[in-house]
Amino acid sequence: MLAPHRIVPDLPALTDEESDALAPIYLDVLHRLDGLFGVPMPYISAWHQAPLRTGRDLSHLYLQLFSIRRAPDKLKYLAGSESAMGVFINDIAPERAAAMLRAAA
Repeated sequence: MLAPHRIVPDLPALTDEESDALAPIYLDVLHRLDGLFGVPMPYISAWHQAPLRTGRDLSHLYLQLFSIRRAPDKLKYLAGSESAMGVFINDIAPERAAAMLRAAA
């Protein structure tokens, strides 16, 4: 996940400085994903933002990135419960994934 250091409802709420910093950070994360296993990483990217008209205080901006690749030669296919319920099972702890991404720089 990637999120601003402060809570904002959506992309237009970012300052000019925050907007300018977004693309290099996003690209860095994508390059780190490619560097994890030394092969291009297929990924799914989802921007989460607050609703436009009501409930803007109930949500905030963040990016969620995940991949179906679990090893250089191993893809993860969704289990029935993941497909049916939209609940995804992580193969590793988030802290381990973060450490791997930091090391892939």
